[in-house]
Amino acid sequence: MGSGAEPTRGSLGGGWSRRRFLGAVTAATAVTTIPAPVAPGDSSPRATPPGSTAPAPTPETTEPQPSGPRPLHLGTYTSVDGGGAGIGLAAYDPTTGKITGTGTVTQVGDPSYLAVHPDGRTLYAVNERQDGGVSAVRLADKKVLGTRGTGGAAPCHLSVHPGGRWLLSANYASGSVAVHPIGASGALGERTDLVTHSSPSPGPGQEGPHAHQFLTSPDGGHVLAVNLGTDTVYSYRLDLSKGTLTEVSQAHTRPGAGPRHLTFHPRGRFAYLANEVDNTVVVCAYDPATGRLTPGDQQSTGTGAGTSYPAQVLVTSDGSYAYLANRGHNSLTRYAVEADGARLRLLDTVPVGGDFPRHIAFSPDGGLLFAANQRSSTVSVFHVDRESGELRLAGEPFASPVAVCALPL
Repeated sequence: MGSGAEPTRGSLGGGWSRRRFLGAVTAATAVTTIPAPVAPGDSSPRATPPGSTAPAPTPETTEPQPSGPRPLHLGTYTSVDGGGAGIGLAAYDPTTGKITGTGTVTQVGDPSYLAVHPDGRTLYAVNERQDGGVSAVRLADKKVLGTRGTGGAAPCHLSVHPGGRWLLSANYASGSVAVHPIGASGALGERTDLVTHSSPSPGPGQEGPHAHQFLTSPDGGHVLAVNLGTDTVYSYRLDLSKGTLTEVSQAHTRPGAGPRHLTFHPRGRFAYLANEVDNTVVVCAYDPATGRLTPGDQQSTGTGAGTSYPAQVLVTSDGSYAYLANRGHNSLTRYAVEADGARLRLLDTVPVGGDFPRHIAFSPDGGLLFAANQRSSTVSVFHVDRESGELRLAGEPFASPVAVCALPL
């Protein structure tokens, strides 16, 4: 993904997509949980009794983890030259950041993005193919619990609603978002809703809508879909008993901005939007009562005049610092977060230690930052200074085929 002049989208599954082409050379925020409704066909509670609040740990909010190796899951493309064989399994040392490979979960095709259930028992992966799907993997024994169709092409993002009963996914190529119920075992049920972003019309240089992210607001009251193709963030109410969506508002960026990824400040009143096409970041005000997002002015990524495609924003659990992954420039931008989240102040950029950082994530205690570098097929790890927010590379990057997602647990 990249600029308005980027190549058109090609075949999916066995060939090069628009997203993959730009990534190839050769070959959260704090979440307030809400009562978890029972998914259709699922009469037993998953982790807590009906009406109680299930914990929803995120990389930014959970308590420090015990010492000793921690699991790391790696997303890739399986249908490209040099790609992986499935979901990569590894372990990392939470003190040193050193990664050690431990195996692969096969039978999951093109798992380019991963997410874990709030109870930590089930891993979910998109199947970024023409006939898009989402797969569930039980972490205890790495058993694949099945795959459900997303109703669209090339799903590139998914997330679990904090109540733990619904999986949200974004179909990039067809510009739609889907909802699936999650059963007591962690397995997925048949899709309960599918919404295609038909309005507004595609922005400059775009041939259609491209849904790139689907996430829940910190208060749990709304779900938001970021669409690169229409330069729009859509806000919905999710019916927690039926799994259906009702649109409540739209937020529009500057035409041609190409919004890709949204991250909320821990206090929930502001969010940061990475625009991959015009290489900017926008601070957005958020109204929890209405779900309305109001974008502010574009801000610099600190990458200069060269080609750079912002990928993802992270915010520290205390809301003091934000980080942006820059593909092409191959750097991480550090911002100071000021005015209770309303302002970003550019501090510096540091080399990411790899090529084309597609995805970044914090370790659960916030002490490490992982960057999946698609073109160099590596994962870089950084120590995060809690006082200054400075990043320090933790040794040599770990080799992982076509690394497009790194999910530390």
